[in-house]
Amino acid sequence: MVSGLIPVLSFSQINPSVEAISRRIADRILHSTTYMFENKKTGETYTTVKDLPLSYDIQVQSKYNQWHYTNGVTNLAMLELADKLKDKKYEDFVLKNMNFVFDKVNYDYFKTLYKKALSEGGWNMVRNVNWHMLYRGKRLDDNGPMGASLIELQQRHPNPSFLSYINETANHISKSEPRLADGTIARIWPHKSTIWADDSFMAISFLSRMGKFTGDQKYFTDAATQVLSFNKYLWNPQKQIYYHCYHTDTKQHGVAYWSRANGWFFMAQADLLKNMPLNHPLRNAVLHNFQQQAEGLARYQGKNGLWHQLLDKVDSYDEITGTAMFVFGIARGVKEGWLHPDYIYVAERGLKGMMTKISAQGDVSAICVGTGIMPSLEYYYNRPTIENDPMGEGPVLRALVEMLDAPKYTETRAESLYDEIGEVK
Repeated sequence: MVSGLIPVLSFSQINPSVEAISRRIADRILHSTTYMFENKKTGETYTTVKDLPLSYDIQVQSKYNQWHYTNGVTNLAMLELADKLKDKKYEDFVLKNMNFVFDKVNYDYFKTLYKKALSEGGWNMVRNVNWHMLYRGKRLDDNGPMGASLIELQQRHPNPSFLSYINETANHISKSEPRLADGTIARIWPHKSTIWADDSFMAISFLSRMGKFTGDQKYFTDAATQVLSFNKYLWNPQKQIYYHCYHTDTKQHGVAYWSRANGWFFMAQADLLKNMPLNHPLRNAVLHNFQQQAEGLARYQGKNGLWHQLLDKVDSYDEITGTAMFVFGIARGVKEGWLHPDYIYVAERGLKGMMTKISAQGDVSAICVGTGIMPSLEYYYNRPTIENDPMGEGPVLRALVEMLDAPKYTETRAESLYDEIGEVK
């Protein structure tokens, strides 16, 4: 395993082929986002909900306007793409999206509907309300990645509504999110206090940015502690990959080494290392953990560059979201000096594999749908795949952004070092 920091490589010029496909995906998302509302029963569309009667049938028309953790990842990717290409339209997309949500008329309409549903039918009823995750705030899926993208946006375009939500999210994660006695974040289902690898990113995407945003070290410490705790509970040292979950009540791991779960954890660590101070007392431990995971992941890459839906099952399908997360983390790790430069070969092969799942028009396929935890491998084997969904587009764009200016793999030729070998006298 690589230990310590490696000198940071100088970045390459922007790769035109990677830029082209990045733009095609991002531009397709921009052009398909309508900022409209639709009555799902009648098909009528509206530019505003002002003066509309309260109705559960009123929904935002575009999936990219939904309040969902997958759009949080996509928003982060768009902001990173804007910065890398110095093209403001991708940043403007995120700003327009958030302004659409936090517009007082829009926000108040659905919050009123949410309160009505909660009083009349409880938590099951609120699921019928558009943006219910925005108001619910009971799960990391509700607020973590979306809150993380709001932190990035708030630093560019300060807005009291954004800041209020950011602070609400910080309070929820720090004080209300269910945890074990040792502080490890754990969901209350499917078993009481189940640790999900997914939640590493749902929490750390926000905590790492909140630490940088506020300068308060407690957020970095919490994020780093989560990394080390999740590793303790989920790492399989023999396979060198992570279980999807651990049930603390039965002291049993889940059945699957699910690709995207491993990806969430890898991407979370890359975000944390990017944001946390170099002198933080837990940084070296997080770095060691990141390097450990990179070493394990490299052993499971398929012959076509893609990773499988189940990392250790070559008969499971090739899946793009986990692959993209691994490419993202490895490319960033090499560029930041966290990983040996040789690892860029793994990222290059992963990128080549990803391109087989992205059309010339920027359509992204082989995206595993949202996946919970089940005690059966059959469940993971048979999860459907979808096309052009934020579940995959965000990770894919983040990977492409990191590969835009990634150094190319170069092999040291043996003869170039022969002079270093002494001759027998």
